[in-house]
Amino acid sequence: MKHIQDYYAPILGEFELVVLLTLLRLGNGTWGAAIRRDLQERTGRELPVSVVYVTLQRLEKKGMVRSYIGPPTAERGGRRRRHYLIDTKGEQAMGRSYRTIKRLTSGMEEQLEHL
Repeated sequence: MKHIQDYYAPILGEFELVVLLTLLRLGNGTWGAAIRRDLQERTGRELPVSVVYVTLQRLEKKGMVRSYIGPPTAERGGRRRRHYLIDTKGEQAMGRSYRTIKRLTSGMEEQLEHL
């Protein structure tokens, strides 16, 4: 079944999708360092700090993510942290990507598990 947002939601690049999925898993209000740490743990890949932040900035420019600066914290020496939230456009793009991947891989799960 075709969802109406599939016609309008932008197509995500692979790393954009991975960052959005990580933000969804960790919850709105998560900061970049936590996203990077989770991505590294789950993928087993070392990621430069900049790659996550550049991707979050790109997603924010596209209107898929919003950010806000949190209050200063003692454990950060009084520094503030930027927190990220998924916007409606980001949710729609993730849904479109998920449904597309699901349709493309339907019936191929066993074959793909062995690649």
